[in-house]
Amino acid sequence: MASFSPATPQVLPRRAREMAPTETRFDRRLAKILAHATNVFCEKGYEGASMRDLSRSSGMSLAGLYYYFESKEKLLYLIQKHTFTTIVERLRERLDQVEDPAERIRVFILNHVEYFLANQKAMKVLSHEDDVLKNGYGSEIAGIKREYYRICMELLEDFKRVRGLQFSGRIAVLSLFGMMNWIYTWYNPRADANAKDLSRQMGDIFLQGICAPGKTRKKRSALAN
Repeated sequence: MASFSPATPQVLPRRAREMAPTETRFDRRLAKILAHATNVFCEKGYEGASMRDLSRSSGMSLAGLYYYFESKEKLLYLIQKHTFTTIVERLRERLDQVEDPAERIRVFILNHVEYFLANQKAMKVLSHEDDVLKNGYGSEIAGIKREYYRICMELLEDFKRVRGLQFSGRIAVLSLFGMMNWIYTWYNPRADANAKDLSRQMGDIFLQGICAPGKTRKKRSALAN
């Protein structure tokens, strides 16, 4: 199972080093600005935050901020795009290494919970400002979220088919997201388990729920009328 932690640095052949993408100074600066913007949106809310607040937090001049980001909507868009894209990419990497349907659902839960706990402010912003983005920004983010939903739905449908179960995939998926998405409102690292143990417990509760007695598809008897 892939880890979220960065891999141990390796010495690459000269040709590989020349071809490998390099992080530019602007990339590093952008990452810092988005981190500051996330903190401001988390503390003040999107509506309550101003470009001047974002300028003060990031240490970037107001004119400079407007030069690169024409509005705070652009910053929210970049935060959401980075977050959802990262979650989906890491999920795909992990799923490529697992075949068992139940374990693939557990991988989905772990990937989601692990990212949420490591980026609680970003996840609070995403949860609270879910419908702020409009037009092209909103459409692009909605597309990434639909893909994430589709992946989860396919995992549930595969599990249902293999186990011969009968339940609403839509209700199951939305219930799972409901269980995972609000962790930031109650999670206490001093009292609650770490991401791995927490996701295991959530996986147990969820899988036992959808496998409850009475959900097995009834087979028609050959003697039935």
